[in-house]
Amino acid sequence: MNSQANNPLHGITLEQVVTRLQAHYGWQGLAERVALNCFKNDPSIKSSLKFLRKTPWARDKVEALFIETFAGR
Repeated sequence: MNSQANNPLHGITLEQVVTRLQAHYGWQGLAERVALNCFKNDPSIKSSLKFLRKTPWARDKVEALFIETFAGR
């Protein structure tokens, strides 16, 4: 039995999550939905990933937005 069968993020990297959200919302739209400085002040994929990998609560918020945005597709 696959323990990840019901996990909508299974097989999706954090980089893919941030990249898709940024492409969909843009940095400003992303910052409006998830109020993080890494999306507001001089944002980049690299700096966002560095912050999110060190900050579990922020990563949870970003992953929840990804699921809310793309889960139905």
